[in-house]
Amino acid sequence: MGLDLTDPGFIADPYPAFATARSASPVSWDESLGMWLAFSHGAADAVLRDRRLGRIWRDREPADTFAAFNLIHRNAMLEMEPPDHTRLRRLVAAAFARGHVERLRPWVTGLAGRLADRVADAGSEGSPVDLVAAYAEPLPVAVIAELLGVPEPDRPLLRPWSNAIVRMYEYEQTSAVEAAAEQAAADFVAYLRALAHERRRSPADDLISHLVSVRGEDGSRLSEDELVTTSILLLNAGHEATVNVTANGTLALLRHPDEFARLRADLTLVPTAVEELIRYDGPLQLFERTAVQTVEIAGTHIEQGQQIAALLGAANRDPDVFAAPDRLDVGRTDNPHIGFGAGVHFCIGAPLARVELQASLRTLVTRFPDLALAGEPERRPEFVIRGLRSLPVTLR
Repeated sequence: MGLDLTDPGFIADPYPAFATARSASPVSWDESLGMWLAFSHGAADAVLRDRRLGRIWRDREPADTFAAFNLIHRNAMLEMEPPDHTRLRRLVAAAFARGHVERLRPWVTGLAGRLADRVADAGSEGSPVDLVAAYAEPLPVAVIAELLGVPEPDRPLLRPWSNAIVRMYEYEQTSAVEAAAEQAAADFVAYLRALAHERRRSPADDLISHLVSVRGEDGSRLSEDELVTTSILLLNAGHEATVNVTANGTLALLRHPDEFARLRADLTLVPTAVEELIRYDGPLQLFERTAVQTVEIAGTHIEQGQQIAALLGAANRDPDVFAAPDRLDVGRTDNPHIGFGAGVHFCIGAPLARVELQASLRTLVTRFPDLALAGEPERRPEFVIRGLRSLPVTLR
């Protein structure tokens, strides 16, 4: 069975197709994609954890055309395997450990409140408000920018750069998409090199300053390319995921008014609700691995050199793991979703993402108890990165 990742109907709701494929086999070969696909929770989790399956980066060709795009992936810990991944992750984790998440916690709550004020002003006369543009997008971009230490006047540059780069993760691109991604990568790299140079001269209490100065127990440090790439990875992965969880999750709550009302009545459910929204309609649907030796996943032999992808959305709706998996349950406590990945590549920014998402959701629920859809949302036309372009709502 093959999946048409460009079919608008599939993109709008891939979960029935996932259920059909998963019931046929936990792992199946997709001829059109030229790789194995893992549909069950057990198979997808094994793909993410088995060290015989690795993230093997291959430069996009021609290399001179994609010099900046290749640079920011070749040096990214997401595309590395141990021991290089271990060294880089330890250094980044050491910089993160300097209290950045707790430092940002009250700042994130205040930012969510300020953005909600703007939403309230825009919708005060009953006018529709695009919740993606007004709330879901600006919050995580501002948080990551504050984390890194990007000056406020420069922050509008970040989202367009990130958007252009992540469009290359889909399975079909035009020459215009490729050119835009390379230009965005080049601009992003140049900007961060200059910012890192400034932080070496004048350190501040931000992550880039700490990435510049962090040292491993053996005296190792990040190269400039690794520092730049890590900063780009944190922005792209961090804010893209949070934007899309907020948008997808708000839409899910609006389409399940009983669960929305349940959450409004009991704000202690906010942490479990965030995990459920990640499970129910996650922001990342597919993550690839390459077999570095022959391996068996859920009874299927994956030959050395073959690729296999964990379909995270399919895994997170597996009825063998989740009771009533197609039902949204903001109080779900037995929820071993793999929305943040698993194994050595588990999302290093997950603690910060949870702070953002909980603050964002709590603010929406308390400030806008009568939130309602004001029209049909517009979905982004990509599959791998799952999100909305717009979410029109009214506040009362």
